[in-house]
Amino acid sequence: MTPTLTRPELTAADRCDRCGAAAQVRVILPSGGELMFCGHHARKHNQRLVELAADLQSNA
Repeated sequence: MTPTLTRPELTAADRCDRCGAAAQVRVILPSGGELMFCGHHARKHNQRLVELAADLQSNA
């Protein structure tokens, strides 16, 4: 069996990469990179992230 890497849940210490607000969404890019966004910036960039086939993970 191949082990699966999991990313930790978002916590109150995780901050949006755009504005510094509390992160609500983790974005995993196809290249393996990771971004964290507040709800506002996740909605603002959602269309482009979907076009990039990014994986959006929310704690909500």
